[in-house]
Amino acid sequence: MSKLNLFLGSAIALSSPLALADNVNNYQSFAAFTGLINTPNAETVEKGHGIIGYNNQLAPSAFKARYSNDENGIRYVDGHNFKFSAGLFEGFEIQGMLAAYSIHTNKFIGRNSEIRDLSFNAKYQIPYIPKDWFNVAVGVRDFGGRAKANAYQTYYAVASKELWDFRFSAGFGDSNQPLGQMDGAFAGVEWQVFDWFALQAEHDSEAFNAAARVTIPKEWLYDFGELTLSSRFYSSTDNSEEDTYWAVDFKLPFSDEAKDNYKPVEPAPYVAPVSSKPTAKVKSNGLDFVETAMAPELAQQDKALTVATVKQAPTQTTQKLASSSLNSQVTILKDALLHDGFENIVVGHNLNTVFVNFENSVFNRNDIDAIGLVLGRIVESVTNENTHFNVQLSKTDIPLIAIQGKVDNYRLFIEQGVTPDLNVQQGKATIPEGVVWAGKAEASPYFKPRVTVSPVLSAAYGTEFGAYDYSLGLRANVDLPLWQGGGINVSAQTGVYETDDYKDNGAFDVYSIQEGLVNATLYQTFKLPYGFYNQTQIGFFKDYFDYKAIINETAWLSPEGRHKVSAKIAYFDYADYRASREYETLTYQYNWVEQDITFHATAGKYFYGDSGYQLESRFWFGDSYVAISYQDSDAQVAGVAINIPLTPRKDMKVSPIGQLKGSANWRTGMQSQVGTKNVLVFNQGYAPITEINLDRTILKRGRLSSSYIYSNLARMKEAYESYK
Repeated sequence: MSKLNLFLGSAIALSSPLALADNVNNYQSFAAFTGLINTPNAETVEKGHGIIGYNNQLAPSAFKARYSNDENGIRYVDGHNFKFSAGLFEGFEIQGMLAAYSIHTNKFIGRNSEIRDLSFNAKYQIPYIPKDWFNVAVGVRDFGGRAKANAYQTYYAVASKELWDFRFSAGFGDSNQPLGQMDGAFAGVEWQVFDWFALQAEHDSEAFNAAARVTIPKEWLYDFGELTLSSRFYSSTDNSEEDTYWAVDFKLPFSDEAKDNYKPVEPAPYVAPVSSKPTAKVKSNGLDFVETAMAPELAQQDKALTVATVKQAPTQTTQKLASSSLNSQVTILKDALLHDGFENIVVGHNLNTVFVNFENSVFNRNDIDAIGLVLGRIVESVTNENTHFNVQLSKTDIPLIAIQGKVDNYRLFIEQGVTPDLNVQQGKATIPEGVVWAGKAEASPYFKPRVTVSPVLSAAYGTEFGAYDYSLGLRANVDLPLWQGGGINVSAQTGVYETDDYKDNGAFDVYSIQEGLVNATLYQTFKLPYGFYNQTQIGFFKDYFDYKAIINETAWLSPEGRHKVSAKIAYFDYADYRASREYETLTYQYNWVEQDITFHATAGKYFYGDSGYQLESRFWFGDSYVAISYQDSDAQVAGVAINIPLTPRKDMKVSPIGQLKGSANWRTGMQSQVGTKNVLVFNQGYAPITEINLDRTILKRGRLSSSYIYSNLARMKEAYESYK
């Protein structure tokens, strides 16, 4: 008996039934889809959750393979299955599985034919069927490649019904697996004995199987996730190398800030009245086409009214301002924002409006948290009735977004959850004349280095050289803002560990993490009229060779933020050779904010000379996303990727000597060629970029717009309540 079976038996014997099951839990099967052991049920992974797992039951494949010392190779063996599944939206899950007999065996040596297969799977639960009837799902396993290379290709339909603590499932499949698993009718039953323990039994079209599941609740794991230990302790099959097999699965949410975690708020956009009052003016020096955050310059003028000087002003208007209680309130507000760690803070007021300009350098995962905290601080500090607020978020004096509303109205939102009336517009805010400033701009963002540390990974999955080969490194990126929209960006990295195939003279030696300087650029960003932005970078790049490069990007964002179009042109000149590379791409992005999904389409000529297009859908869960992509240039490639923040929700404040933080958007994934061939594809559709680019630093990956703010009001409220 295996050690895992002994553990399961001991847990059952020693534990008392303290908590009977309220419902039947969903588990990851040995084949990666949600289900029993070898068969699926009609359930799916919860939206916004992922499961990573491992089991040692390696099933025989559809094409000839060699397992252990078995002559015909048609049986289950003790091998390796690495699994991943994710719930992208309600009723839809994707799965991936890497199946391998060994981890590091080079299959080119001795013409080794053991199995090593990377597969992609999906399951969809049919909607509109009443939940108290039953659930029906359809799915596919191992699709997309050559038919002869799909080791586990299976199509199936399954129905499930829950009664008491049981779930009954039955379905029909069409499979090319040699033992007939899921090739025909299959059925199973699950019994949720306790919340933490379940028994499962099934007939997978070839044999009867039984398994036990023990779950360690997330409360025992600091609410990080759930760990499930499983044992397939019985099977009637005659085609198995072992009597029992085991599995370990870990389920966790992609983000605690996912929209579904908040009580929904139905937004009602506020339409601001047209004002006939004159607005403040600042010298443009002939650069009227470039938008700037005017507030810091206005507060800096010699003749600017301040809280300290207005009391001595002789006019009737300034006498009213001098006696206004807003004088002390805006000073308290400014001190609170400085304490929160915001930069370039300018606070002012006139008789009935409070104005705030700020830059966010602490909530680097999502600016929505910074906006929520600032609006909450205004409500907290300003107590006068019938007072309006006008808030402008900027980035190195480039205005990004302006928000207007009434303080009393937003206070009802904070206290009672009443929908606030907000007017949100891209670009700079309108500053009326007669504003009294609470001092000059404070907490300058310039000449303070921001250091971002993150891992960097180059990996190959399921190849003839090994099940998983990788080169792991550590990268440090330094961003030093120097002036409005401009600064210096430098990145360097060092290797940490790599497998043998990434070492010198290895199969993937050329793709190993290179040590030293990666890029050093001088960048300049402009905010242009009508929603246009432009950024130029000039400097040094290292991508296996040294280059001198110039990259220019122009982007347009629609007024409500749903549509983005960007054009990028880059020229790379070899530093040591008389040759060059270049790329030109055009990208369209649609932000479906109600569902937290963004769609991306890119076409053009890429860095390594290939031309074609890329399509990608990103399913967002808070500050993380799962992406599904397709490329067609030199080869047809499909892939899946995950992007997660490797930094706290709120980073350390920027000190006079700088800031140290983790990456707010670290991405890793895998891809495989589809269609008529199944060979390795590296760096297709590749276009070198830096950490400073319009999408990340200015447009915030489509998550800084009026439509996004209206759709995430609940998170803004929670951010203030968490960090006030």
